[in-house]
Amino acid sequence: MSKIVPVILSGGSGTRLWPLSREEYPKQYLPLVSDNSMLQDTILRLEGINNLTDPIIICNADHRFLVAEQCKQIGIKNPIILLEPVGRNTAPAIAAAAIQSLKILDDSTLLVLSADHVILNTYAFHQGIKLANQQAQSGQLVTFGVVPTDANTGFGYIKSSIHNDNGVHKVEAFIEKPDLKTAKSYLIHDNYLWNSGMFMFQAKILISELEVHAPKILLSVKNAVNNSTQDLDFIRLEKKAFESSPSDSIDYALMEKSNNVVVIPLDAKWSDVGSWQTLYGMGIKDSQGNVIKGDVVTHNTSNSYINADHHLLVAIGVDNLIIIDTPDTTFISTQDKAEEVKNIVKLLQSSGRQESTAHRKVYRPWGWYDSIETGDCFQVKKLHVKSGAKLSLQMHHKRSEHWVVVKGIASVTNGDKTFILNEGDSTFIPLGVTHALENLTSKPLEIIEVQSGLYLGEDDIVRFEDVYGRGKE
Repeated sequence: MSKIVPVILSGGSGTRLWPLSREEYPKQYLPLVSDNSMLQDTILRLEGINNLTDPIIICNADHRFLVAEQCKQIGIKNPIILLEPVGRNTAPAIAAAAIQSLKILDDSTLLVLSADHVILNTYAFHQGIKLANQQAQSGQLVTFGVVPTDANTGFGYIKSSIHNDNGVHKVEAFIEKPDLKTAKSYLIHDNYLWNSGMFMFQAKILISELEVHAPKILLSVKNAVNNSTQDLDFIRLEKKAFESSPSDSIDYALMEKSNNVVVIPLDAKWSDVGSWQTLYGMGIKDSQGNVIKGDVVTHNTSNSYINADHHLLVAIGVDNLIIIDTPDTTFISTQDKAEEVKNIVKLLQSSGRQESTAHRKVYRPWGWYDSIETGDCFQVKKLHVKSGAKLSLQMHHKRSEHWVVVKGIASVTNGDKTFILNEGDSTFIPLGVTHALENLTSKPLEIIEVQSGLYLGEDDIVRFEDVYGRGKE
């Protein structure tokens, strides 16, 4: 039996969960349901499945270090991380994973998952995978249909055959998101399932089906994979070829056209965590019906989801609200209007507001920085440098910097000098001077950085050397 290769689709920006989820740090990398990120939970819930390889993870190039770090945190030592130069929907992404898997294995069976799903009944999920694998080995394209719990208009549906063969149904139709009346009618019947966007099939079978039903996608993606480049531990798909691919979902490109598709009903407490209302519905509620995350005190407050992760939030006399408090943004909405947050994100993007895309705390491969204060011609940051990590050798055209060590020991390059700074020590880096910062110790290093200049944007960085390969971008 061929190896099972988990293929985890980790693109997307998750704007419906703004302000926690943002373009530079979207929901799949956040611990929204457990202490692990959703990506980590997606990988960890596969433990116990036989014949499993490390995953292939497909993500935006901007998120590659997040993916690598989160895999390392849960002991995944050899993931294959494919970097999409542009988003082209799920069909090209899955095709790239299939082609890449066959470069390593003579045969492989792909288990395609999304990084932002929640599945609470792991046993039922594993049983579904076992059944799907049997079908995949016989040459079928398998999709998982979630047994609906309500008349949901936010999902596409799969109409399955009434008759089944040991729990396996033929697919009769894929249905776009219905209106409420239609969704309610589906609940009456047992053969309408939510389209989960999870699949299982042999890589060779997928490729042969794409040759028939989506040859343009397959040709473009083959060229993108065959001309890909290795960037540290990442594989960069060739941009021009990948861009030339049609942007289609795997459902539209293949599943709706093939007569070789079966569906396995999945009743495993599944959710795609697509909204604040969904998170509220999944959460553990107190005696007043509230879901509370973080440092929150309530009085006469009910039926609300409140998340405050950095300082005390107090709510008195409110009901039926979503309240999200981050270091730079506070979001308040009634439960029934929270979906409209995506319109706010569009408005912020059109206004050029940084809050639409980035958090105040920004993660980098060497650690993170937090923009504590910003004003006219100055900015104050706190830098956290991991053990053994190093910032690039760089210079700035438009700003000078002053570093003060507040925790740990820093190895500093400032112009033509390299020296050690201990706690309480500082150094000034004039505009235009080459500099670098490194943590050679086994403990974290923290620096207060004061920037001054007429322009303080992150694009005013000229890199000369970088251990993370960012000069190639």
